[in-house]
This record gives sequence, structure tokens and C-alpha cells, in this order.
Amino acid sequence: MTQHLISTLITYALILLGVAFFTLLERKALGYFQIRKGPNKVGIIGIPQPLADALKLFVKEWVMPLSSNYLPFILTPTIMLIMALSLWQLFPSYMLSSHMVLGMLLFLCISSLAVYTTLMAGWSSNSKYALLGAIRAMAQTISYEVTMTLIILFYLFLTMKLDLVSIRTINTSMPTASLFLPLSIMWIAVILAETNRAPFDFAEGESELVSGFNVEYGGAGFAFLFMAEYSNILMMSLLTSCLLTGTLGFSIPIAVIFLWARATLPRYRYDLLMAMAWKSFLPMSLAILLWLTPLVYLK
Repeated sequence: MTQHLISTLITYALILLGVAFFTLLERKALGYFQIRKGPNKVGIIGIPQPLADALKLFVKEWVMPLSSNYLPFILTPTIMLIMALSLWQLFPSYMLSSHMVLGMLLFLCISSLAVYTTLMAGWSSNSKYALLGAIRAMAQTISYEVTMTLIILFYLFLTMKLDLVSIRTINTSMPTASLFLPLSIMWIAVILAETNRAPFDFAEGESELVSGFNVEYGGAGFAFLFMAEYSNILMMSLLTSCLLTGTLGFSIPIAVIFLWARATLPRYRYDLLMAMAWKSFLPMSLAILLWLTPLVYLK
């Protein structure tokens, strides 16, 4: 029991360290996309910059609006970070002494609960900008979560497994991405929308919502929300590599796609985003799933 606890704590510490340096990679990538250097003043080529940013955020005073709902306002960032880190219990390593047989069910449950924390962050701030951003994020996440679940079901039907270790093993010999490439491209768009990343970052639209659902957060609260978002990005990249190719190294190019999309694509229109979810992605994923199901039972 103690050994498992220590292993979990070390895993969480490494994930948070990975999140910190992923932010450095993002700022460096955006810098070179925009023909500039990015962070380069702190230490050697800016490598300690994430540590300096973390120190600044955690030392900074946490200012709370007088009209905010105190307890939900304080607890929401912590709950969001805990939920994001708990997904890493599904890490598909062959070295684990035990793995979750129904791991994908746990992933779907936790990703479904994440929408409540986003809504709570916006509502408890008692700010119209934060509430509008939270409502946008909630509608967007719920819309794309339906398609995400159907696509995951497609890959689960192909492998007939629910734990990521077995799925990874099967996909190593026969990558499922090669069976239906359009669905893989659709999956990339879905995970961009599910994590509220550009070009679908409507929850944080600076031009109309200042900073969206997290506008009233500063200091440690903002740091927790920030770490939860980037932890989810890395988890989605890992999940994509397991479902599509079975090769964990493929998660690095997927993570870079998140950065590339932010640097390249302008923000989508919100009505087009919702129409794409319900009128394009949902019917197509349903049709593919209905086409696959009889084949699975006939084989």
C-alpha cells in the first residue's frame, strides 16, 4: 500500500514537471512560428523559465472578489487539478503491477465530470464574463463529448478491450488509425474542442470575455486551472497514441499539433463550432459505429 502511494505521488510530481516544461515548449514553438526567440532570459536559453513562472504564481497574492461564493471559488481549481491528475492512473505501462480492467470507463466518467468544475469556476466567480465563458465551455464540452465517446466506442469495438494496456498491445501489431483515416482526423478536431484549445478556445475568448471562466482567478488558483488544462492536453495526446497507433512516442507529435493549431488557425465561429458537432461529426460517427457493429459480431 505504501509503495503504491509513493509510486503515485512520484508519478504526479513528474506529470506536473512535464506540464511545466510543456508550457516552455509551447512558448518556444509559438516564438519560432512568429519568427522570434521565445523565453531566453532566465538561465540557459530560458530552460528554468517554467520554474520561475511557478514561483511567481504561487507566491503571488490570491485576490478574491467580494461578491464571489467563497468556498466553491476556493475549491474548484483544486478539484479540477485532482481530476486531471487522477486520469494518469490509466497510464498504459507494461511495468505496472496491476492495471485497471475498465480503465476507459473511468476515463469517460472523469472527463464527463470535468464540465461541472468549469461551470463551478465561472459561476462561483460571480462575474458575467466568467459565467459566459463557463456556459460556452460547458455547451462546447458536452457537444463534443458525445462524438468523442462514439469514436472511442469505435476503437473499443475493434479491440474488444477496455484497458489501455491491452489496447496498446493490440494496436502495436495493427494500428487502428490505418483502418479508417477520416475518423482519426475527426478525432484530432474533437480533442482540440474537448480541451478548449485553439481554434476552439471560446471559453477564453480574449476579445469578448477578457479571459473567460478563469478571469477572476490569480496566483495559486490560476496556476491550478492552468496545470489542469495542460495535464489534460498531455493525457489526450497519450490516449490518442494508444487508440490510434499503440506507440507512446506518437503522443509527442500529437501534443505538438495542439501548439501548431494555436499558432496557425484563427478562432472558429461559435455557431459553426456547434453546427459541426451536431450536424457533421455526430451523424458521421454514428454511421461509422452502426456500420462497424454488425461486422464485429459476424467475425
